[in-house]
Amino acid sequence: MKRILAGLIAVALAVAGAVAPAHAQFGGPKADATRKGFVLPAGEVRILVFRPEISVGSQTTGGMNEPNAEWTRTARANLLAALEKTPAMQGNRMVIAPELEGPQGALLNDYTALFKTVAFAAFNHKMFPGNRLPTKKGDFEWTLGEGAAALKPLGGDYGLFFYTYDSYGSTGRKIAQVVGLLLGAGLIPAGVHVGYAGLVDLSTGDLVWLNADTGIGGDPRTVEGADKRIAQLLEDFPNKSTITTNTTGTVKVDVPPETPASEDKK
Repeated sequence: MKRILAGLIAVALAVAGAVAPAHAQFGGPKADATRKGFVLPAGEVRILVFRPEISVGSQTTGGMNEPNAEWTRTARANLLAALEKTPAMQGNRMVIAPELEGPQGALLNDYTALFKTVAFAAFNHKMFPGNRLPTKKGDFEWTLGEGAAALKPLGGDYGLFFYTYDSYGSTGRKIAQVVGLLLGAGLIPAGVHVGYAGLVDLSTGDLVWLNADTGIGGDPRTVEGADKRIAQLLEDFPNKSTITTNTTGTVKVDVPPETPASEDKK
């Protein structure tokens, strides 16, 4: 059962758009890991923020997810604004990865997909119990490979990935939950909220920090909820090597303009 649970958690976190399992509900498992000895360099750190994968929808009576484009757009705007003001990023320069065409666009997409694969492996074989590999019991050592350095010209020495998925229980789903309890059918989950964030050293390709929460809080459709969500996603974000006066300064964020075409893709 533990092996099944670990696999379900990993799938819920690593596959964009997937419906998270019943185990990942109501304050489910949480885990984070940092590469041994890693600290961010002092001073302003350039962080390339890969286009965050954000999905918000509603859960039907039968448990299926129905994406909501308006909720997702609102959540995206709120989460990016929250990222700019979160204390974890103070003193850094963040660059939101642009929508690219041609070879650069293909490279960006390839490494986004590779990050998901590596994160999936870390969740499944290291961070959550049930399917841990004997060879991964020690230090947290996962990498995207040295080829990740090809992404540095986009504006970062480190790459930040994050993903959030929300499926809010509809009225019908909540009624089914109550009826199920009354009939002794057990708990029927109404609502799914999962998220993860990871940091990659683009010079080496090493995954230096990863945080996952299968019962994450905060409603990203609201400003306050998005602030809470980002705070939880970046909980235990790596410290800098020395304390500097910039740690309480303003975050510098370079955000490329959205285009109608890119909006349609989302």
